[in-house]
Amino acid sequence: MASKSKAAESLGRLYDAIREVPDFPTEGIVYRDITPVLQDAMLFRQAALAIAEPARSLGVNRVVGIEAGGFLLGGAVALELEAGLVPARKKGKLPQETHQIEYGPEYSAEAIEIHQDALGPGEAVLIVDDVLATGATAEATAAAVSASGAKVAGLGVLLELLELDGRSKLEGVPVWSVLTYPRSD
Repeated sequence: MASKSKAAESLGRLYDAIREVPDFPTEGIVYRDITPVLQDAMLFRQAALAIAEPARSLGVNRVVGIEAGGFLLGGAVALELEAGLVPARKKGKLPQETHQIEYGPEYSAEAIEIHQDALGPGEAVLIVDDVLATGATAEATAAAVSASGAKVAGLGVLLELLELDGRSKLEGVPVWSVLTYPRSD
């Protein structure tokens, strides 16, 4: 019973560290800022370990970190899993030939890219991001991974906004989150 209480306390510390910023980046949005987690070495490690743990049995060769929070968490997760790190960037940020997948609303579409030579056929890939919201970016990243011939082994995120149901866009992909909003502790 003590370990269950300690785990709940630990999750509570992660929840408490995430800062809510109203009306950012636009009015009506409550931005969940993870930088306080990153600034605390113990919380950062806890977050990375919690994302990595479910992937240990998946034979992950590469971690794809989604710009920008996924870079930070993905690097720590990749080290923990002894896997390589591949950045998934917004359009035009990578210098070599890329797999590019467009996503988003009809009139303000964005694109995500990964280098064409970053992943090999059959490699098992864990996608990491800080927040799973609508799922559009994660879905596009999964499509870019698949375009490389690699297999998406899972998606791990620090926090998931349940009301936006982003995981529904990742059918057939194991998805796990360390924290959820609304809170489930």
